[in-house]
Amino acid sequence: GAGVLLAVSALETASARIVVDSAGRRIEIPDRIERIVAAGPPASVLVYVLAPEKLVGWNRKPSPAEAAFLAPAAARLPEIGRITGRGGTANLEVILAAKPDLIVDFGSIANTYVSLADRVQEQTGIPYILIDGRFDNTVAAIRMFGDIAGVRERAEQIAAYAENVLREAAHAAQAVPPDKRPRVYLARRPNGLETGGRGSINTEIIERAGGINVADAALGEGGLYDASLEQLLAWNPDTIITVDRKFFETVRTLPGWSQIEAVRRNRVFLSPALPYGWIDFPPLVNRFIGLEWLSGLFFPQDRQSDLAETAAGFYRLFYQVEIDAAAREPLLGPLR
Repeated sequence: GAGVLLAVSALETASARIVVDSAGRRIEIPDRIERIVAAGPPASVLVYVLAPEKLVGWNRKPSPAEAAFLAPAAARLPEIGRITGRGGTANLEVILAAKPDLIVDFGSIANTYVSLADRVQEQTGIPYILIDGRFDNTVAAIRMFGDIAGVRERAEQIAAYAENVLREAAHAAQAVPPDKRPRVYLARRPNGLETGGRGSINTEIIERAGGINVADAALGEGGLYDASLEQLLAWNPDTIITVDRKFFETVRTLPGWSQIEAVRRNRVFLSPALPYGWIDFPPLVNRFIGLEWLSGLFFPQDRQSDLAETAAGFYRLFYQVEIDAAAREPLLGPLR
């Protein structure tokens, strides 16, 4: 499986080594990696969390609200655009001028991304590594990146934390039979009617935490789609998680929503989103705090620790920032 691909090859020379990335590409990289360009937002979060001192710039400059939850030196880094995605805005001259030792992409390893990586690598001469970003591969991806970037010790700390969160969430969920678990709807957009199907990257944290996603497979596996109010009334979720503040603030006044059990029982929860979303944006290591939060929300009898304390520990380890009392309100306000 993935573990085999992640081994760094023993073909090491004095100043370079060969690594095999998640797409099975053999790439020669320098022995010491000091400067890294992230191809897109998920990769920039990965690099920031594991090796902030090696990140050369952001795909999109953090907003002041986001920057408040990032280490000051990293928050000040320039914007260099993104190589991947429809919004590909990076100019290869800008990338070359940044003199990176490595370009990293974290996410899909589909052919589109492989050919993009090969093309950019050919045009710039900069090694370009693809790391599989599926949630099931996260722990292996953290260790793989740590190995490539020369930050093994930090990667091991983060990987161990992630493994522990996954283990605890699975344990809490398994203790409760499926018919007793919360039936959850993910509400996106101000009208709350965009949602993620079962098995989508948008809802996998909810499902991992033991919630039953009411947006069932009848609507096709995965992906985002628009639900109707009729569908929602038929599903009648007992818990709604939203990533949209406007929806959270107005749900009680939206026509028809007051009939839904979650709204009647006041079980509508707004996910924190600074500096990155806790549920699905970007779909990366930032979601481990979301998993801890949801697990505690769904199965409170299993949780001993206070959410503010848990969040403080996570932000200290992952983002290298202290959440003091002043920072709690903008971050956790809706949850309190």
